[in-house]
Amino acid sequence: MKAVSVIGTGAVGTSVALALTRRGITVHLEDLSATAARTAEAMGAGSVHAPDGRVDLALIAVPPAHTGAVLADAQRRGLALAYTDAASVKARPYAEIRSAGADPSTFIGGHPLAATERSGPLAGRADLFEGRPWILTPSAHTDQAVLNRALELVSLCAGVPVIMDAALHDRTIALTSHAPHLISTLMAAQLARATEADIRVAGQGLRNVTSIAGGDPALWRDIHEANADALADVLDAFAADLNVAVNALRTLGDADPVARERAEAGLDTLLRHGARGRDRVASRSGAPSAEVARLSVAVPEQPGTLARLFTAVDELGGRIEDVRLEQAGEPPYGRVSLFVRGTSAAELSRLLTVDGWAVTLAPVTLPPVTPTAPATASSPSPAPSSAAEHAAVPAVLNS
Repeated sequence: MKAVSVIGTGAVGTSVALALTRRGITVHLEDLSATAARTAEAMGAGSVHAPDGRVDLALIAVPPAHTGAVLADAQRRGLALAYTDAASVKARPYAEIRSAGADPSTFIGGHPLAATERSGPLAGRADLFEGRPWILTPSAHTDQAVLNRALELVSLCAGVPVIMDAALHDRTIALTSHAPHLISTLMAAQLARATEADIRVAGQGLRNVTSIAGGDPALWRDIHEANADALADVLDAFAADLNVAVNALRTLGDADPVARERAEAGLDTLLRHGARGRDRVASRSGAPSAEVARLSVAVPEQPGTLARLFTAVDELGGRIEDVRLEQAGEPPYGRVSLFVRGTSAAELSRLLTVDGWAVTLAPVTLPPVTPTAPATASSPSPAPSSAAEHAAVPAVLNS
């Protein structure tokens, strides 16, 4: 890949541009705001001058409601050979791409799961995506060459590629990112009516719960609207549990001992489920399941190599649980770690070796997870994170 256009020089678009220029890629910047584009240019993210011909790839880093229209316009201009985006909603942009008359064969949805606390080009960082999942959602129409270019983009930004279906992506992100943000916002909204005395005694637990409630309301409204059905499904389930909690609390002081016992049991069940869910998130910590083995594969540093490897694994019946980009090996080779189910790892390693891949098989042993204590006023604060960073998506390769 030699040249890329980035449309939208907010924090994500500028971060991609900075990562690419650091790798020697020529980057062309576009934004409705000339100030934002010039600021990104001044940061070394690329040039605001239009390319002389078609670039290899165009990244559309605009809100999901505008992705289809921006893509159609870029295609009419013949801007790039391939197109991807960075929106946190995938199904709606695909529908709008069709209605806008854009060519779906040259587009692949993308969603890097990383963001900053601030917005705008000045929040851009060249290392923002290092080691972070980057979801790609090819459609039935996506050309293989487009997938290859998107995978190369992820690799150049040091991200971890995750292939998912668009509808599955939206349901997953609704659960792991959009709903947490909205629930955090609803809790924070209660504080708008609180007294100064209430706020003065607020502990770390409250700060943790409301830490992701910020952000641009207009942007989040657009995101929630674009993923409304999936988000509503998650909130329906949350509301059902909330109703159980309310009824249990109202009944704890009941004179009827049977009713009190039933309320206590219902509340205890919710608390235990919550602790188990919290432990599941904590146990991930960026590590694969203990039931997998690691295949370390040497890959030539050539465009399309990752796509060919994923295709080979899929055709051989392997199920990838996670993907990691390792430190580069001896040039011209790099290395990729594929985490696969242990029962199939040895056979998959043998078949890949027969197919010409250089593979090293190693079991993955993980220490047991220590349950995390509930947050209290004296609990340490987690590192600041954005709504996008709360989207802990399972890294699976769908066949």
